[in-house]
Amino acid sequence: MKLKFAIIFLIFTQFLFSQNNGNVYHLRIENEIDLGLIPYVKRGIELAEENKAKAIIVEINTFGGRLDAATEIKDLILNCKVPTIAFVNKRAISAGALITLSNKTIIMSKSASIGAATVVDQEGEKQSEKYQSFMRSEMRATAEATGRNPKIAEAMVDETVQVEGLDDSLKLVTLTSEEAKKWGIADTILNSIDDILKYKDLENASVVEVNPNSGESVVRFLNHPIISSILLMVGMLGLFVEIKTPGWGVAGTISLIAFFLFFGTGIVLEIVSLLDVILFISGVILIIVEIFFIPGFGVPGLLGILMIVLSMFLGLLPDFNFITTDLVESAILQIAISLIATIVLAVILLKYLPKTSLMNNFVLNTSINSKSSYVINENRSELIGKEGIAISDLRPTGFAIIDGNRVDVITEGEFISRDSKIVVIKEEGSKVLVKLIERSYK
Repeated sequence: MKLKFAIIFLIFTQFLFSQNNGNVYHLRIENEIDLGLIPYVKRGIELAEENKAKAIIVEINTFGGRLDAATEIKDLILNCKVPTIAFVNKRAISAGALITLSNKTIIMSKSASIGAATVVDQEGEKQSEKYQSFMRSEMRATAEATGRNPKIAEAMVDETVQVEGLDDSLKLVTLTSEEAKKWGIADTILNSIDDILKYKDLENASVVEVNPNSGESVVRFLNHPIISSILLMVGMLGLFVEIKTPGWGVAGTISLIAFFLFFGTGIVLEIVSLLDVILFISGVILIIVEIFFIPGFGVPGLLGILMIVLSMFLGLLPDFNFITTDLVESAILQIAISLIATIVLAVILLKYLPKTSLMNNFVLNTSINSKSSYVINENRSELIGKEGIAISDLRPTGFAIIDGNRVDVITEGEFISRDSKIVVIKEEGSKVLVKLIERSYK
């Protein structure tokens, strides 16, 4: 009898313990909502589900951001198996309002606000009816899913939607914490995580802070428009330098790394498709064909460049359903800035690189066996003024036969095709500068 009582007592105390203990996971959605925020929220929810957490507190303080990012985060929260609590600490504006509405419980701090969810561009101008309609339906459906007034949620997007007794003017609805509680958008008003734990009978729970890890921070950093523009510029400039120099060198490697980071980040964030990658690889292949098999510059090279630019443009755009004129304009601007910067730097390199010591990395300047027929004298001033024939394409470096010897030569940046007649114009140590006399069209 005593044993039976002890077992019942243990089961009962374990039950009480399980009801009052456990983990509560704390996530933060702050500043601008962007695609780089998605992996962080997804990992936090997965951790909470795997560890059978009692709840997830999503602390929100944002003026909004990208609609596609907010929609995906909203879906993650709605599908979460752990009860979610939105804690609006200061504000949940625009896309932040959509994320807030997706939580099972909404708690706002005393001075917080929520609303103003119409879709605007970077200048604050209202987007077309297509996007407003989408946002209205998203807000309405999310409010319905979490048991809140869908008409109020819709009025946060569209000023023509009127809620009797709330606001009789043609303005977007933005609610204070008191108004949100009165109209059933917020469940209560509290000012701290500890107050929320007491409110939800979770005083004995351990709060687990979910902070962005290094990988998520890097992805979010690389996805920033300025950084992605720099990656595109470095990638294109590196490709240009590699085309202009023989063999494979540092420039080509840096270019590949830059493009890998750009497309890799897009793949992680699910905005780069297989088509984008195929377009890019195909463009690179066409440029390689142009370099090694078709002297000069023709259709394959031009087509290759167009395919690479198109792949980069598509890699900056989200899923078709979320493409707005603002995002298209932003992508065009990023590509344009990157291209202009690349052209300017390329011109500077063409003008000054052949005259710098850096070009020694691409030009043969060490002694070799005399049987190879290369000229190995360091002083080649005797070659100045002598004519010769290019025996390889000069991009801008290559080889020429001058005075019966095979010589490493370099142009001042221009492309000279094989078999063209050249003349030596300058000698600088190991560098022999030449210019075109008569171009070969073989």
